[in-house]
Amino acid sequence: MANQVVIDHELQNKATTILEGVNLNQPGALSIGKLRTVTDARVNKQQSQGLDLPGSYSAPNALTQAFLRLQAIKNSNKQPVLQACTPASIIQSLMDMVVQGLSPAKNQCYFIAYGNELQMQRSYFGTAAALLRLDNIVDIGAQDIHEGDQVSTMIDKHGHLVLDTDNTHIDWMNQDKELIGAYAIISTSDGIDHLTIMTKKQIEVSWSQSKTHNVQNKFGSEMAKRTVLNRAAKMYVNTSDDSDLLTGAINDTTSNEYDDEPRDVTPTKEEQSIQELLDGFEKSQAELAKKEEPADDHSSSAEGEQEELFKDGTITPDPAKVNA
Repeated sequence: MANQVVIDHELQNKATTILEGVNLNQPGALSIGKLRTVTDARVNKQQSQGLDLPGSYSAPNALTQAFLRLQAIKNSNKQPVLQACTPASIIQSLMDMVVQGLSPAKNQCYFIAYGNELQMQRSYFGTAAALLRLDNIVDIGAQDIHEGDQVSTMIDKHGHLVLDTDNTHIDWMNQDKELIGAYAIISTSDGIDHLTIMTKKQIEVSWSQSKTHNVQNKFGSEMAKRTVLNRAAKMYVNTSDDSDLLTGAINDTTSNEYDDEPRDVTPTKEEQSIQELLDGFEKSQAELAKKEEPADDHSSSAEGEQEELFKDGTITPDPAKVNA
């Protein structure tokens, strides 16, 4: 196990003391320092029980970045989410982030408040990173399709739908034309490339059931790739031999992003405000797609805010990696 650690009894006792008499479903019941202590204790316990994280992944550093960003996020009523959301939902969203090995600093995930519940959602990059942690997946790719592009498919000898690369041509000059679909390819260790393709109509049906359909419409190409990749991933996640903890976290986060069950999609005041919460993230994601360097909007304040995160003596991040 790359990151298996021993149980930190002192940290566990500190978290237990904090939680005594606390209602985790009461918004704002824990301060940021106490939230950090409890979350660190949960991560430490999971790692001591076999949670396997990538060798290059630093859970303390990812949590530091997450808490710094959470301090700047507000809900639709302009309330800081750390006070407006329940500690239970905050801790769970952070645990989902860690279990999947995601980092806010790499724009792999972001946080949104729905009522008094905080949810962690993955970007396209985060979904790809999480899926690549599954043992049988060796490569992942997705492509948006626009008017003028030529995409051809065929059935191979195993009965799998595959991309006919000889007769497929994606022209970058068509990117300003209307989106007509998207496809994703997941390559598995048995040498098979599994193709999932969706028409624009299928994508829009998925978006209509999503809590962020306004943002998806605004950033169609990138969001279309995430939609088709999420659909492609379902079979592999649910048939994987990997840990239930990892696959469960991937499934839970996917359900946060897209709801496959029919529901009332009439936008509420809160849902209309989600676009404001996501604009900054999605713009930086679009910039990454153009190979531009994303801005770290927390670099100037990180040093001072970290003192609050660690004042109770929780896990200390590696200084060499905290800004990585």
